Amino acid sequence: MLDQLKADVCAANLALRDSGLVILTWGNVSGLDPENGLVAIKPSGVSYEAMQPEQMVIVDLKGDIVEGDLRPSSDTPTHLELYRAFPAIRGVAHTHSAYATAWAQARRALPCYGTTHADSFYGSVPVTADLTPEALAGDYELETGRAIVAAFAGLDPLQIPAVLVAGHGPFTWGTSPARAVENSIILEQVAQMALATESLDPNAGPISQALLDRHFLRKHGKDAYYGQGNR
Repeated sequence: MLDQLKADVCAANLALRDSGLVILTWGNVSGLDPENGLVAIKPSGVSYEAMQPEQMVIVDLKGDIVEGDLRPSSDTPTHLELYRAFPAIRGVAHTHSAYATAWAQARRALPCYGTTHADSFYGSVPVTADLTPEALAGDYELETGRAIVAAFAGLDPLQIPAVLVAGHGPFTWGTSPARAVENSIILEQVAQMALATESLDPNAGPISQALLDRHFLRKHGKDAYYGQGNR
């Protein structure tokens, strides 16, 4: 089971690199095995070109290393906080992709200007509050995870599987590591589209609730009819 989890997480990390959303070592993907509460995550600072499944580090949900000789990603506490708070997710991805990061650096939520966005995110993608000086001086990565969880008060993390961390960058998640990566790709695309929309019309408003409902629910609602069945 852990061999498969490590293989899936390694493949997701390489897919994230191949998508063009990360350069150097600026990104990471993890995956959760819910049966034993163990997480596989990219090792810290390891080149994507040399990455192998056996290098993935296994940690428990408290952050203790269970298997592996390398240090896990420095963002591991953020990933673990998301798994603890959002029990339905099975994969988390983090990038510094240009357009999504620009919105995060502007400390702006990403509005839903069109149906491309609505197909994957049920409304605006939220932005976190800035971390306090006390949080920055403490367990920074854990506090980042807590800020994400706070931004989702009253929201369903499976309906909006992404967040913009103020001044930092995006995190996405999904029902598998591969789905988390897919959501990172979609987020970057709609972030670019939103910036273009505002450049053409600074007064652009979000799509109607009716159009948002139609596009999101036809793919993700209880009566979804898009595609060939649930994945």
